[in-house]
Amino acid sequence: MQLSVGTRLGPYEIVFPLGAGGMGEVYRARDTQLNRGVAIKVLPQLFALDHERLTRFTREAQTLAALNHLNIAQIYGLEAAASTGTTRALVLELVDGEDLSALIARGPVPLHEALPIARQIAVDFEIAADGTRFLLHLEERTTEPPVHLLLNWRARQGGQQ
Repeated sequence: MQLSVGTRLGPYEIVFPLGAGGMGEVYRARDTQLNRGVAIKVLPQLFALDHERLTRFTREAQTLAALNHLNIAQIYGLEAAASTGTTRALVLELVDGEDLSALIARGPVPLHEALPIARQIAVDFEIAADGTRFLLHLEERTTEPPVHLLLNWRARQGGQQ
């Protein structure tokens, strides 16, 4: 379901698209009640009617809601289609940054930039090993790498503030 600028999902107003993946499209939106930017991941209508995919989408939301970590975007809620009540949008903390794949696509990453990023990824994978504090987002894709790693100032500083 492609949304146009100005479309409303509950209190959220679509500002512009951020990207798309195997489980949906992501938009920058504005929370009109709390006056803040958010990211909205919209499950395609076809998937929203598929019980298995809807279950996976809901499980992703529940997993994110159970996690609290500096490197994980917080979940703010789920939005449902007014007519069916079927969950179709995940509302998340808006994290500004660059997808790691875009950085790599520009060419070789200088060692002084690559090492802090690699260190942070390794730390996050170590946290993932305990299964309680980190979620690595995997998507079903055939043409792109199946992992979304968003780089922002925390990753570029090796996770230090």
